[in-house]
Amino acid sequence: AALEPLPSEPLRSENAATPALPARPLVLAELIDIALRTSPATRATWHAARSAAAEVGSRRAAYLPPLEATGTLTRSHTSALGGRYVIEQTTYGPALTASWLLLDFGARSAALDEAREALVAADWGHHAALQQVILSVEQSYYDYVDARARLAAAESSVHEAETSLRAAEERLAAGVAAQLEVLQARTARSQARLLAQQLAGRIEGLRGALAVSLGLPASTVVEVESPPEQVPAEAMARDVGDLIAEAMRQRPELAAVRAVALGAATKVRSARAGALPSLSAVGQAGRTYYEPHPYARYGDNWSGGLVLRWPLFSGLSTHYDAAQAQSDAAAAAARVDSVAQQVALEVWQSYHDLKTAGRALESARDLVESAAQAERVAAGRYEQGVGDLLDLLTAQATLASARAQQIGTRSDWYVAVARLAHSIGALASTSPGSPIHDRP
Repeated sequence: AALEPLPSEPLRSENAATPALPARPLVLAELIDIALRTSPATRATWHAARSAAAEVGSRRAAYLPPLEATGTLTRSHTSALGGRYVIEQTTYGPALTASWLLLDFGARSAALDEAREALVAADWGHHAALQQVILSVEQSYYDYVDARARLAAAESSVHEAETSLRAAEERLAAGVAAQLEVLQARTARSQARLLAQQLAGRIEGLRGALAVSLGLPASTVVEVESPPEQVPAEAMARDVGDLIAEAMRQRPELAAVRAVALGAATKVRSARAGALPSLSAVGQAGRTYYEPHPYARYGDNWSGGLVLRWPLFSGLSTHYDAAQAQSDAAAAAARVDSVAQQVALEVWQSYHDLKTAGRALESARDLVESAAQAERVAAGRYEQGVGDLLDLLTAQATLASARAQQIGTRSDWYVAVARLAHSIGALASTSPGSPIHDRP
């Protein structure tokens, strides 16, 4: 199955112009589709896979007899007996030469198997690049919408700070508040405005990062839709052991190093075959024309035979080549174990990060509800003239912090889902039908 499942060629070539984006906000699935079509990383790995496929075809050519056509043209001047006889002659003619390797004790098959495993590794490498592009888009997307949601929360805090400032000014005008309260409320409003301005500037940088993750220039304007605010955190119900086993089966990076290890093992066979004999059939046929031609205008020549080659001594290079191939194969096998351990660790960490993010969502939701209730009580008491401004400002700051934490935990959950899906070698999805969720 490794020789044919190469992905179709990316739709955007190296010299293609930047594609026009739809004049509407895009959902995450549309962003991923654009990235897979335009990303230079996926184009590079696709061409690498095609190169590996061509190498397989080149190694197969060793089973066919090479046929070579040659043509000669010779002008000769020969003298004999002290110049008494002088012969000048022109000869020319075509010739065909063929050589067919009949037996090589597995050297060709080992080279072909090695090329096939290299193709498998390149194919899996392309799939790994696809998944990495998807993860990069998801992270950039969630960073961008997270900053946008934080800006909206900061603007709400600005509005609340302005309301508190107006209330303080009204109380000052009524003679029931000190000038200090107005100054404190004005300071709180300035701080809220500063935070909102900083977030607005950060959003532009994150928008550029999102465009680059799509394979587009950083100046490209990309508008996106926000993910659902109601996060189905309770849907994650897979056992971590099952997820690790799934990652061992389908993680492309692990499959790629396994293919490399198999290729290194076949190289050992190829190195050992270098010390064994080979048998080839050779043949040649040609016609030579003579000018002048006192007897015949041309003559036909042909020959055929078998050639046995047996390298008896090569300065021990064959021995060392085989030893090197064995060591390379052992190192490749060790890399498989190392990558497998890393994959298991990534799944383990991503799994528990997702569970932690799910619990944090519940805590953040409760925190926002209690902070909002406290802020309403403090604002009502202050407006009625029985509350303290410091209590109101503290409640508003707590509410702003709670909103930011809720936004952050929601983004953390989405990113944790994407990372867990990536760690098991699946395409991330936040829907209940995601590979990391129970099937409906």
